[in-house]
Amino acid sequence: MESYQEIRVLPDPEFGSDLLMAALFAKLHRALGQHAAGKIGISFPHYRQKPGDIIRLHGTAARLTVFGKTLWMKGLNDHVAISEIRDVPADAQHCCFSRVQVKSSAERLRRRSVKRGRLSEEEALERIPDSKSQITSLPFFHVKSLSTGEAFRLFIRRGALLTEPVEGVFGAYGLSAVATVPWF
Repeated sequence: MESYQEIRVLPDPEFGSDLLMAALFAKLHRALGQHAAGKIGISFPHYRQKPGDIIRLHGTAARLTVFGKTLWMKGLNDHVAISEIRDVPADAQHCCFSRVQVKSSAERLRRRSVKRGRLSEEEALERIPDSKSQITSLPFFHVKSLSTGEAFRLFIRRGALLTEPVEGVFGAYGLSAVATVPWF
């Protein structure tokens, strides 16, 4: 990952930055799945309680150039600022940005078990107590599944900082539980 490019969401009086970031992330997801085949990773330089207002794309300069020519941001160009492709600083550390799936609601788990025929309503109440609910304070995006059409929260975790990069493949969200991206 010798190169990167930043995409910053610009302030807009009509749309909040969270809404624009979610729209940008959704378009990026579709484009990565179609054109990048696991070769472009992403990071969030302002990652804190929210992912922030910048997405960094990481990859080779050639791959980022080709990816940029796909016009995947059509419709968002007035709402974002895109940097030139730059070299990653030599002293950059490395970390993973990965997706975390949270089974948030015990009630939802019960409904799914009953709907799928695994348990009766009584069994679901007995076997899936409210204590099975999980809560997280990780940053997230509201996204809509391309395959099922369901809306959900995609939680993102930044892993520990490492001095050496770890090679691997990135998913269609540009995230990986193994592969690292430069962090600076």
